[in-house]
Amino acid sequence: METGKFFHNLMERKDFETWLDNISVTFLSLTDLQKNETLDHLISLSGAVQLRHLSNNLETLLKRDFLKLLPLELSFYLLKWLDPQTLLTCCLVSKQWNKVISACTEVWQTACKNLGWQIDDSVQDALHWKKVYLKAILRMKQLEDHEAFETSSLIGHSARVYALYYKDGLLCTGSDDLSAKLWDVSTGQCVYGIQTHTCAAVKFDEQKLVTGSFDNTVACWEWSSGARTQHFRGHTGAVFSVDYNDELDILVSGSADFTVKVWALSAGTCLNTLTGHTEWVTKVVLQKCKVKSLLHSPGDYILLSADKYEIKIWPIGREINCKCLKTLSVSEDRSICLQPRLHFDGKYIVCSSALGLYQWDFASYDILRVIKTPEIANLALLGFGDIFALLFDNRYLYIMDLRTESLISRWPLPEYRKSKRGSSFLAGEVSWLNGLDGHNDTGLVFATSMPDHSIHLVLWKEHG
Repeated sequence: METGKFFHNLMERKDFETWLDNISVTFLSLTDLQKNETLDHLISLSGAVQLRHLSNNLETLLKRDFLKLLPLELSFYLLKWLDPQTLLTCCLVSKQWNKVISACTEVWQTACKNLGWQIDDSVQDALHWKKVYLKAILRMKQLEDHEAFETSSLIGHSARVYALYYKDGLLCTGSDDLSAKLWDVSTGQCVYGIQTHTCAAVKFDEQKLVTGSFDNTVACWEWSSGARTQHFRGHTGAVFSVDYNDELDILVSGSADFTVKVWALSAGTCLNTLTGHTEWVTKVVLQKCKVKSLLHSPGDYILLSADKYEIKIWPIGREINCKCLKTLSVSEDRSICLQPRLHFDGKYIVCSSALGLYQWDFASYDILRVIKTPEIANLALLGFGDIFALLFDNRYLYIMDLRTESLISRWPLPEYRKSKRGSSFLAGEVSWLNGLDGHNDTGLVFATSMPDHSIHLVLWKEHG
């Protein structure tokens, strides 16, 4: 009896499979609309057991977690096509997704680079780079919303401040009150204050201060005692710019008498007078060359001197008697003036003018780039890096993304004291111009002297 029932059920199963095959063929021949109607009808006929079965199977079919199923390498490849904001949203899907997405080092490093962030490829901790990106996006939003900086003032001089120089958290100010002061920017405290002559230019290190003066001389002072250790006489006009190098034992000065003088730093004697300028020499820069050309090699010391129209390049080293290697300008007929600020890092020379920013390749002296956009007309250069440039005008401080040549941030400035020679304002820390890294966006951004003899400071605001 039981055997007969088994065969009866088996036949039913066989008949069912035949029926199912036939109905499947028919179903596949239907249009999408007809298929939907058929399914709707079958669902309406189903009971709780069938609906539960349908629900369980649909979830498996429709909600396949590809990040869980794919090999990690393939997941990373797919994730690279998504923008960072979408990835952050995907991190909220599940713990598994968050774990996989956070582990994709390349994605977060690329996202950081796109924001202008410096990347240390030796750090392979993926979670680290996701955190860096979150920090970066916050800082960039602060820049965009004009909330990245704060201001402060240094008060202490009793007459106009003409000369500023910044180095390693310390700001030196030279004034008509016949004094120079050294300030700790982080605390606002005056570290040293010494009596000097009128200062048109200043540069310092831990032991000494070098000043260029409206009295046509250059002087060297000792911070600790305030004593004048050297006096350099020979210019017949105000000395607007000074630079020196202890290794070479050389000091250079640019003057309103149209000359550049090269001095023995320790002895105080004039070694050479460089002529050729036909305007006030408002800037001199001593720098090591970092590129090779027919005229110089990496490691050679180079002197740049600039006036209203021209930048002259001189070889400076053990051989003091030198001839001008090259003269750079933006207009042959002298119709376009150069701004008094000059950037030279041993590889590139950058200067601003009414026509825009000019960048010269130091190996060839060719103009590599001219940034001419309506937004930067009449903007003066403060600092220039691989990623960002710092610029300003009478009203604002600006940050330009050099990759897109667009202004990405601005900060309002008070009515500061304007100097045609560019000595009364400067950039502070500049390493961030080569790319932010989450640590170099601290300290001084910009300083300028004010009509009330104070110094106005723009500083990075601490990360929120």
